[in-house]
Amino acid sequence: KNALNQEVKHSEFEHPELLSAYPETKYDPIPVLPVEDRALKADPTFKNLLTNATVTHLAPKIGTELSGIQLHELTDPQRDELALLIAERGVVFFRDQEINIEQQLELGRYYGPLHVHQNLGHPEGHHEVLVVENSVETSEGFLKRQIYDPFNAWHSDVSNERQPPSYTSFKVLTNPPLGGDTLWASGYEAYERLTPPFRKFIESLTAIHTGKVSPEHYRLYRYLMPQAAAAAAKGQVIRRPPVEFEHPVVRTHPVTGRKALYVNPAFTRRIVQLSSAESDAVLKILYQHVAEGHEFQVRFRWTKNAVAIWDNRATFHYATFDYLPGNRHAVRVTPHGEIPYFDPNQEAK
Repeated sequence: KNALNQEVKHSEFEHPELLSAYPETKYDPIPVLPVEDRALKADPTFKNLLTNATVTHLAPKIGTELSGIQLHELTDPQRDELALLIAERGVVFFRDQEINIEQQLELGRYYGPLHVHQNLGHPEGHHEVLVVENSVETSEGFLKRQIYDPFNAWHSDVSNERQPPSYTSFKVLTNPPLGGDTLWASGYEAYERLTPPFRKFIESLTAIHTGKVSPEHYRLYRYLMPQAAAAAAKGQVIRRPPVEFEHPVVRTHPVTGRKALYVNPAFTRRIVQLSSAESDAVLKILYQHVAEGHEFQVRFRWTKNAVAIWDNRATFHYATFDYLPGNRHAVRVTPHGEIPYFDPNQEAK
């Protein structure tokens, strides 16, 4: 059964062993974790990664597809250069990948300590894997979320954590015949395309990113609740207490030195330095700026065994729910990154 206690037909999915389980396991709060970005060790010429690869840039500002590469065969120097490419291009795509779940986990661990989601499902025995499985039975909440407020689906993964993810890897195992595309938007470009006075203003701000919810927020926006709070409201298992942390509205990327917008409607609740009305107004401007920023977006049409790896510090993404009654099944592995920071003096490389 899934998280809503509904029967899931395993025959609808090609990898039933990787469908969601919801054990009643409890985890301690996540401590501060040591991280080292492997991209800082990369050769900036990409001589190890790209010598025998075919490189296709899918949009001018974001998104690159590599062919002629199998992720499970990469050497450490190639992995380092891949991290640098992702940091620069935001998201990198691969098709027809043979990488299995153990190899995907090993690749994730190479980039950092792995995140364990506080409430969403994971395969039996793989608590560091997040499962995305959508069918007619499981997608009602997502559809309502889009009906009520379409741009709310733009997000950066679990930005409410103290050390939100750096690189997310996502492999599609079962794909609908049509639909289910994902869009990414560049946080770098979202920041740089604001006017200089507005950029200077938001650089001074911080915002609360939360997995909690207030009774008033639940009453008004129950389909837009943070993941952990929504799970608790439905009686699902919460493995860790929901957390919230204060992060800069504009963050500095530790590898590229570029500044990136870092607020999203899925997790950001308010700007600390502003009144409630001012915060709502500024956040609405920024959310709409990202959602309508087609000049700095890329759209990817998934195929079976395609993999995307993106940098949550420099991108937002949006999953489209247009494929029902088709089924979609994917697995996600997500290492923690550094504590977000803003450094006005760090130069872009």
